Amino acid sequence: MDLKTVIRNVPDFPKPGILFRDITPVLESPDAFRAALEDLVELVADIEFDRIAALESRGFIFGAPMARQMRKPLVILRKPGKLPCALESVSYDLEYGSATLEAHTDSISPGDRVLVVDDLLATGGTAAAAGQLITKLGGTIAAYLFLVELTDLPGRELLGSAPIFSLVKYNGDD
Repeated sequence: MDLKTVIRNVPDFPKPGILFRDITPVLESPDAFRAALEDLVELVADIEFDRIAALESRGFIFGAPMARQMRKPLVILRKPGKLPCALESVSYDLEYGSATLEAHTDSISPGDRVLVVDDLLATGGTAAAAGQLITKLGGTIAAYLFLVELTDLPGRELLGSAPIFSLVKYNGDD
């Protein structure tokens, strides 16, 4: 299925000059969502990894069913104040401020190979922070996996040498 025919383009959101790629129609279509999940799993079929780390919040939408299907533990990387046990955190800069990701300290064991899953790769700051957090917990990045990648933005540049997979790629306004 060509997911570009399902993903909605929303001009001037969240501010003038931005073309927002809205994945909501993919989630609202059982056929498109199933196809997206099957294709994401296929993209990483040859990657060896121990765990899937999903980024809050839309990464959970894809990471959880993938973890179930692939029979891998799911690690959730959350915003501050959402996890109840011993935590490790990484703070990072955003375009207009800063943010923090947290994970339970026992979610990743030293040497674990982790697949990072999120919905979108744009500037790469959140995914890079996820990589830092996983490394801080003793894991290594097996690969990064995204539903959508905006290739005209520098996201890949921040993610180091780990393989990067994306199902749908956009370059500018295409």
